[in-house]
Amino acid sequence: MLGTASPGRSWVLVEHPGRWPVRGFVDLPLALEIRRRVALAAAGAGARILLVRRHGRRDGDEALRWAVVHHEDSGAHRQTWGTWADEDDLLALPDALGAPGHTGHPPVLLVCAHGVHDTCCAVRGRPVAAALAARWPELTWECSHVGGDRFAANLVVAPDGVYYGGLDAGSAVDVVADHLAGRIGPTFLRGYTTLPAPEQVAVVEALRVLGPLGRHELEVLGSEPAEEGWEVRLRRRGIGTLVTVQLATERSRPEQLTCRAAGPSTVASHRATAVHVG
Repeated sequence: MLGTASPGRSWVLVEHPGRWPVRGFVDLPLALEIRRRVALAAAGAGARILLVRRHGRRDGDEALRWAVVHHEDSGAHRQTWGTWADEDDLLALPDALGAPGHTGHPPVLLVCAHGVHDTCCAVRGRPVAAALAARWPELTWECSHVGGDRFAANLVVAPDGVYYGGLDAGSAVDVVADHLAGRIGPTFLRGYTTLPAPEQVAVVEALRVLGPLGRHELEVLGSEPAEEGWEVRLRRRGIGTLVTVQLATERSRPEQLTCRAAGPSTVASHRATAVHVG
């Protein structure tokens, strides 16, 4: 599970309470030109489009919402929110992708519940969404496919850019409470979306040694190929503690990566062979 956060710094969220197509936004029953313009703008900005909905029954009088959320390395993350009643309203999204956005918003909690894409995501994801919505109703959304179906239930905290996996209703509440308090731990952490896979794994291993830290308390100083895989150097901001993680790169055993997969596949993984502090 380590090092499997899908790369990204920006997300486009489109509320759609109905049935979600397998491929999400691109196959919604919207005018082709609208889907094309939004998809092209998102691709140009390096943003991932996710369909979202509230857990449970929706009040039909509420306006549907959309958002663009963007990660900043400084921690001053930016968000832009709007509503849509007619599909033409979604043409505001390309402009929002290029706008500066607003800081100060709390993050959103995105729980993959895309059952049409992978049954496991709905079976495991919806109880997690229910538990989080009971505690943080304004922050919590069910969302379409985020990658890593085999790690369901999956949670993305955006625009923080943090992936968690292997959650259930109880552990998810604890993980989010710690996350919001600036205590990200290693146990359910898949990785940070702003880092390549070896550096994601190194962050998890550093957290095992240093203990839970805030999203921006660890700085990756650099990574370079080593004899078995990679060597990653990190520093704890403010204190200056240095951590060096040595990783071996290997292929996983063949496994069924998704419910819809035609057969078993292998993936590259990174395993810590040594962690040095100081």
